[in-house]
Amino acid sequence: DGQRHILLKGAPDRLLDRCHKELGADGKPEPLDRAFWEDHIDKLSAEGLRVLAAASRDVPDSKHQLEIEDLDQDMIFLGLIGIIDPPRPEAIKAIKSCHEAGIRVKMITGDHAGTARAIGIEMGLGKADELKVISGAEIEAATDEELLQIAHDCDIFARTSPEHKLRLVKALQARGEVVAMTGDGVNDAPALKRADVGVAMGIKGTEATKEAAEIVLADDNFSSIERAVEEGRTIYDNLKKAILFILPTNGAQGLVMLTAVIFGLTLPLTPVQILWVNMVVAITLALALAFEPAEPGVMQRPPRKPGTSIMDRSMLIRLVIVSLLIGAATIIMFEYELAQGMELDIARTMAVNTLVIAQAFYLFNARFLTESSLNMKLLFTNRAALIAVVILMLLQLGFVYFPFMNVWFGTAALEPRHWLVSLGIGLAVFLIIEAEKAWSRLREATAS
Repeated sequence: DGQRHILLKGAPDRLLDRCHKELGADGKPEPLDRAFWEDHIDKLSAEGLRVLAAASRDVPDSKHQLEIEDLDQDMIFLGLIGIIDPPRPEAIKAIKSCHEAGIRVKMITGDHAGTARAIGIEMGLGKADELKVISGAEIEAATDEELLQIAHDCDIFARTSPEHKLRLVKALQARGEVVAMTGDGVNDAPALKRADVGVAMGIKGTEATKEAAEIVLADDNFSSIERAVEEGRTIYDNLKKAILFILPTNGAQGLVMLTAVIFGLTLPLTPVQILWVNMVVAITLALALAFEPAEPGVMQRPPRKPGTSIMDRSMLIRLVIVSLLIGAATIIMFEYELAQGMELDIARTMAVNTLVIAQAFYLFNARFLTESSLNMKLLFTNRAALIAVVILMLLQLGFVYFPFMNVWFGTAALEPRHWLVSLGIGLAVFLIIEAEKAWSRLREATAS
């Protein structure tokens, strides 16, 4: 129409504050019915719609440069726009999984409180009668001490600014919480940088956001965070399993040699035989633990406390028990064979066999930190462990029966009864550790 206009869109409450008139049905301005529009904003927000408002004003033809003052006066309210932005189904499932894992999920958004509440209910942040929603204005008015309690109690924070997000992160950290923060805009960067773990969106995220974050989600999917938590817990568990396997098996070897030196006994193992044991066990058994899948219930337990030692009391007890069991069995079999008049090479071969086979059985104990390894369904979840044991036994057969191996390592061929004894010792170690695990589970259940 040849007339210059300023067109403005944004948060409905902000635009209503700038308007005194609205566009009537006849296309002419009329007094603003604020109560009418606020009622419709609440209705649209309650349906989970993201609500935007539009306004305009005419300006003279001589107006060529837009200034902030032009937006603060004589704006005419045009109407509301409701945008459907449904949450992904996998995000709803991921939030449920996070809750089961002891992770609290909070929503910090610039949306209207009603919209944020409806979306929060839909996503499963909490029950409708339990969800607590607070606005940015209330955050602004709260002192740092008051915000400590607000940040803990509330689930949804609406109409927030970058400063509010940063204050909330600091408040949660001040309470001793480990905070992960997600974001995609430049205004999220300060909070992402302050959080213990900043998570940026890889598709929608700005470069500033990605620079401030420690993790970038390539698919912009919240469920990827839940999967990352599960993977992180699995890696941590597998690290504990590797430690719980390697330390006591090495401890058993150390115990064997130390006992022989202290009591002036013939060495049950030669240095080259110790190297053989360490080599084949590291290549096969220890490596297999790296392929261990997640423990049952890995996402149904609370997060571990920051600073918690990787070796707890129960692990130390098991370490000592396994070291003593395998070490004592190795020494006893070595001394028994010598007492039976067997040659030194045969006695040492028997000692190596006992040590290796006992470690193979103990591998299946170490695969599960607390769960029973007698569960057949769980026993076959890691094919790498089964393959590793088969490879180990083939190598050990070569170690015992190949003539060139006998020469290199000072070993001798064993009779079938020797193998049966070693297998029996390995089975005994396995059952004793399973009994210890069952006792630990019973003790924890009683304590809780």
